[in-house]
Amino acid sequence: METRSWVTDGARAVGYGTLGILLAVLNFPLLVLWVVALALTPVAGVGMVALPFMTAAVRGRANLARRLAARAGVPIAEPYAPRPQKSLPGGWRRYKWILTDPATWRDLAWLIPGAVSGLVLGIVGLVLPLYGFQGITLLPLWLYLGVDWYGYGLFWPIESFQEGLLSLPQGVVILALGVAAAPWLRWTDAQFTRLFLAPTRAAGLRLRVAHLTESRADTVDAQAAELRRIERDLHDGAQARLVSLGMTIGLAEELLERDPAAARKLLSEARETSGDALTELRHLVRGIHPPVLAERGLDGAVRALAMSLPLQISVDIDLPGRPETPVESAAYFAVAEALTNVVRHSGAHTAAVTLRHADDRLLMVVLDDGRGGADAAGGTGLRGIERRLAAFDGTMTLSSPPGGPTVVTLELPCVLSSPRTSPSSGTV
Repeated sequence: METRSWVTDGARAVGYGTLGILLAVLNFPLLVLWVVALALTPVAGVGMVALPFMTAAVRGRANLARRLAARAGVPIAEPYAPRPQKSLPGGWRRYKWILTDPATWRDLAWLIPGAVSGLVLGIVGLVLPLYGFQGITLLPLWLYLGVDWYGYGLFWPIESFQEGLLSLPQGVVILALGVAAAPWLRWTDAQFTRLFLAPTRAAGLRLRVAHLTESRADTVDAQAAELRRIERDLHDGAQARLVSLGMTIGLAEELLERDPAAARKLLSEARETSGDALTELRHLVRGIHPPVLAERGLDGAVRALAMSLPLQISVDIDLPGRPETPVESAAYFAVAEALTNVVRHSGAHTAAVTLRHADDRLLMVVLDDGRGGADAAGGTGLRGIERRLAAFDGTMTLSSPPGGPTVVTLELPCVLSSPRTSPSSGTV
């Protein structure tokens, strides 16, 4: 299994290296066309239209390089300044936004060095495996039969039949070295790309501020929606029952002297109504902060939730402590919403929940064997999870190809309390 993974990763890296060679060629015309668009600015304002278009093309190429770097294990965030709110295509505001954004000039500065790096490392990563494959197929031996000067590996030229046969073991070694070196070459190219295309400290702070501003707005909206839900549930549920309870008790008081039997019947109804109202209040409180979460922590609460759902759910939790109460609540409701989506929409027969804590991050994975095709933009449930986690700088990653499986990965930065406060483990 490990050998297969090693070969697969190497072959994939060779493929990405080949793609990098093709993409590197595009860098040269992109730079030339961008400079031409800039030079055309005084010519009847042609550059006011051409420059934003070419900048979008350069940024698209840079973003593609960032995605390829992420696949090589070097994630690179986009550093671009937010687009002006009041901007028209080709307008001066947009033109100024492009030229004053340092990320634009860093993209341009990367084009030529990035092309050279992609070409050199991509060619090396491609030539080594091809040369090894050439030796394995005994091509040098075939050519030796008709061409005296041809050689391979250590023998130039191949002067005997035995030297031709030795191309096979040499080819195996060279092919293995090429496949093993390909991921490292892609990682080196990604690190070089990161030198140019990663956000500077100022850009990172700007992106951080923009993210916090957006998450704060989402948090405020989520809290307002939650308050409206609580108000609606109180008004339509417990409040209505309490009003009915008061009216029933009032009628019982009027009938107490002249019709005790009817009064007793009304009081019995009032007792049932009070029980229903108390049950609804308990459900409402459980939706705000479940008692089981406060009593047994995230471990026990998730296990209790899994047992209550009409689905076979396996739970694997290994938490050496408890997060802070707000984070714990956000984590619980995020998992609860993900499992609710599984039950309602996935058509799954089984599901699994995994919780781990490492590197000051709480990792939660919800997996199901349903039909797949889930989309965060297609409903409010997954978007609600994203907003809930964003309030604590958390993230949600969704993988749901058609046919399944669906994997929802949730991450929350947090530290855990002392292990002494964590609940005991169990199985569901």
